[in-house]
Amino acid sequence: MNQNHILITGANGQLGNCLRDLAAAYQDKYRFFYTDVEELDITDAAAIDRYVADNQIHVIINAAAYTAVDKAEDDVDMAYKLNRDAVRNLAEVAKAHNCLLVHISTDYVFSGEACHPYKEDDAPAPKSVYGASKLAGEQAIAEVGCRAIIIRTSWLYSEYGRNFVKTMLQLGRERDEVSVVSDQIGGPTYAGDLAQAVMQGVAADAEHEGIHIYNYANEGVISWYDFSKAIMEISGNSCTVHPIFTGEYPAKAARPAYSVFNLRKVKEKFGIDIPYWRDSLILTINKLSGK
Repeated sequence: MNQNHILITGANGQLGNCLRDLAAAYQDKYRFFYTDVEELDITDAAAIDRYVADNQIHVIINAAAYTAVDKAEDDVDMAYKLNRDAVRNLAEVAKAHNCLLVHISTDYVFSGEACHPYKEDDAPAPKSVYGASKLAGEQAIAEVGCRAIIIRTSWLYSEYGRNFVKTMLQLGRERDEVSVVSDQIGGPTYAGDLAQAVMQGVAADAEHEGIHIYNYANEGVISWYDFSKAIMEISGNSCTVHPIFTGEYPAKAARPAYSVFNLRKVKEKFGIDIPYWRDSLILTINKLSGK
């Protein structure tokens, strides 16, 4: 059996766990190697090089990142260490071993001030340390020049780890009412759908050359307030959701007010149909409730 070997970093996170769930469907074509910081420290370039060489890795999927958006405003060095320097390490090893690097980025690389859905070639202008560090990671890949797919995503959630959907479900059980911002608009992304897109991207780009950037979120556009209302409704929760403005919710880091993606490129290049956000939300809530 001729299998390509795929290394998944950050394998204990939301996307990493969803990629684990897909592994059985690809076992004839790929062999997966799952690592988190305990198994492989991606800030250590020599360790990455040894791991890739020892396991004859063909594809690196980087699902590891510093994602604490507010904390990053004070923890600047660590944010850049994981989101820029570690990404450069992965890119350099990928180039040295002729691996394809699949790197996950974010809507935070944009200012959020657009009045049209963001295309991949729109000018980035991050407003937070998190966004700037993620953009620096993209730029590091470009500077190294390895074969790469960069996928920018937004509002990621799943049945795994900590995320907005699970937080809202918990608050809905604990409180009679919650307040959620209504003036930030974007596209929720179920990590299971993103994992499918990643694998289809790898399959579509088996002989991938150069660096290509794609946007990926679920279909549809919604505010955090409306998303919260849907979470309560679908889960059968009676908690009342009140709309508030961003300025009424204190946060250290600036959030993009508009995080809507143009999804045409990823659909055409990967040959995929992207699920509607509500359908994926229902699926996730059913999984969390054991249905």
